[in-house]
Amino acid sequence: MARGDFVFDWRRASMMGGTIAFAIPVIANIAQATVNSPGQASLVSRPAALIDRVAGPEAGGGPGVFADLAEKIQPAVIGVRSKGAGPDAPDRGKAPKTLEVISAGSGFFISSDGYAVTSSRVVEDNDAAEIRTSDNKAYSARVIGRDSWSDIALIKVDGRTDFSYVNLSDRPPRVGDWVLTAGNPLAAGGAVTAGIISARERDIEGGSAQDFIQIDAAVNSGDAGGPSFNTRGDVIGVNSMIFSPSQGSVGVAFAIPADTVKAVIPQLKEKGAVTRGWIGTKVQSVTPELADGLGLSNLRGAIVATVQDNGPAAKAGLKSGDVITSVGGESVKNANELTKKVGAMAPGSSTQLTVLRQGKESSLSVTLGQQPNEPDASAASPR
Repeated sequence: MARGDFVFDWRRASMMGGTIAFAIPVIANIAQATVNSPGQASLVSRPAALIDRVAGPEAGGGPGVFADLAEKIQPAVIGVRSKGAGPDAPDRGKAPKTLEVISAGSGFFISSDGYAVTSSRVVEDNDAAEIRTSDNKAYSARVIGRDSWSDIALIKVDGRTDFSYVNLSDRPPRVGDWVLTAGNPLAAGGAVTAGIISARERDIEGGSAQDFIQIDAAVNSGDAGGPSFNTRGDVIGVNSMIFSPSQGSVGVAFAIPADTVKAVIPQLKEKGAVTRGWIGTKVQSVTPELADGLGLSNLRGAIVATVQDNGPAAKAGLKSGDVITSVGGESVKNANELTKKVGAMAPGSSTQLTVLRQGKESSLSVTLGQQPNEPDASAASPR
């Protein structure tokens, strides 16, 4: 299986982290990465009027504006390819040959001078990539930085200052909003699909970013790193993965929210990486069942499953079974919120944790470490 694949059995769904593999002399890794009904009688007799209502301006746009929107945004959407060394292949008694792996996905320009966003899985550990614009022109791009936790990478094409670009949305989408996704499916060229926002703040086990946007538009293999747009043409998310029973585009698609991208890009541009605070624990959300087991039905927070030896939490006295209910004086609703609050703090800084242990509340001071660069690099990262 190619690098970047995340495949589970259907009991947990099939999570395609955006990659498929196909066998040719060079192994390739294609990364995926966007009624007011008048009544039953009228619905049957006047379908055109119903479509007008759905697409009308009072409904926030819809099918009637997709063609204009696609024409507007496509010049800013790009295909992205990078090359890297793959596994050694046996050669009938001769020395194994090192195969080349090609990762291909999507991206989009965020400035006229050639800065573009893509998926960190598309560029992997490479320093350079090749992009192709909607007018079929190819350019070399430098990898400015990548962040595996958010699955975001920043790349730069030099030599031009007149690229078409798109803006990141300054407001989160609502459930039910129209969405247009764009990308480079199967590395075949630019394409768009449409749907709606199905849900927000999805915490996906196995995903590196938190609070995914769930969309019902088809996200195909090769679309990772591509944008998902609202009807104003602003990017509301970056296509990341799909849970699918068929390992195809049919399933539940997820995008990284624009506010996550906004938080990551400045650090990638400035220093090529993102630093986050880290306490060195594995935690899980306090469920109603766990709360009942502790005799506290209204308890909310994150329960500590494991504590890394000699990590920040261990040095502060945190133990397995402790329930963290607040960080820095701010309440914590679940494990996801704990991760976000701690990650937003600077490594080396200190904060207070409110901890419930055996029914008694106490406060612990912890000096934060720096979160490892790779999501799977530490068994003690909070989830």
